[in-house]
Amino acid sequence: MDTATTTTNPPPRAPGAERSARGKPRPGDRIFLGLSRGAGISLLMIMAAIAGFLAYRAAIAISKDDANFLTASEWNPAGSPPVFGIAVLAFGTVVSSVVAMVIAVPVAIGIALFISHYAPRKVAAPLAYVVDLLAAVPSIIYGLWGAIFLVPYIDGLNSWLDEYLGWTYIFDKTSEGVARNLFTVGILLAIMILPIITNVTREVFLQVPRMHEEAALALGATRWEVIRMSVLPFGRSGIISASMLGLGRALGETMAVAVVLSPSFVISGHLLDPGGGTFAQNIAAKFNEADEFGRDALIASGLVLFVITLLVNGAARAIIARRKEYSGANA
Repeated sequence: MDTATTTTNPPPRAPGAERSARGKPRPGDRIFLGLSRGAGISLLMIMAAIAGFLAYRAAIAISKDDANFLTASEWNPAGSPPVFGIAVLAFGTVVSSVVAMVIAVPVAIGIALFISHYAPRKVAAPLAYVVDLLAAVPSIIYGLWGAIFLVPYIDGLNSWLDEYLGWTYIFDKTSEGVARNLFTVGILLAIMILPIITNVTREVFLQVPRMHEEAALALGATRWEVIRMSVLPFGRSGIISASMLGLGRALGETMAVAVVLSPSFVISGHLLDPGGGTFAQNIAAKFNEADEFGRDALIASGLVLFVITLLVNGAARAIIARRKEYSGANA
């Protein structure tokens, strides 16, 4: 009786094994590796150079400052003695950005879900194109629109909030004046960052594996249950990343805020009262008229904004890393 001989295929080699067996990697691989490594090192060097420059000029200003740099709410670097603090700027920057995120993120997620899972193709494609165009509008255009249209016509909303939500202290309007306040700035920033968050979130939702959704539908899930159980868990990391991109623009926005906001160095929890200030707006408004020490003071405030941005992005990366195993990205 003949014995059948069985042949087994050799196990697949790891990528690059053939190149290793033949010798050195191909020249194209070495060039690409060198360019990639050089780009990463160059980026780190640029970031380190920016941080070093900001820290050096900030140290000069802080050494001559007679006030508490972090808690003082006064900006008079040209005085004698020079006094400046960043408490008001930090408060205004954070508050306006938080208002923008609270408004923009839920709306952006809703628009992204509508485009990716609800709207017919004939509606989804033009709507996505319009959102892409809104992301490319210059910030000064948003600022002019905010100053000409948003500020005059938002008084009705401010009066309604003061009447029905004034008991919350936040929406208690204690002074009269044009609505050039942090709440208006937050609404304007929300409109500006909405296309960015929507675009990234929409692309993440479109990457959800189709079989996940079909499996949920086969089990009898409704469309909302499919989104809640399959789409949102898969896109959680992408939503966080998109939100951080929008927050980065809100923290550093300059011209739109400078056109709309009426700055004053007063820390007030009443968002509807005129006044406030942000780091970028203050730097843009006072850089030309500042003397040498005043510019060092502005650079010191820029260093604080730089640190806040790094902390926010670092926190976002930590959240994404912790929740990565709960998404469908690794399936």
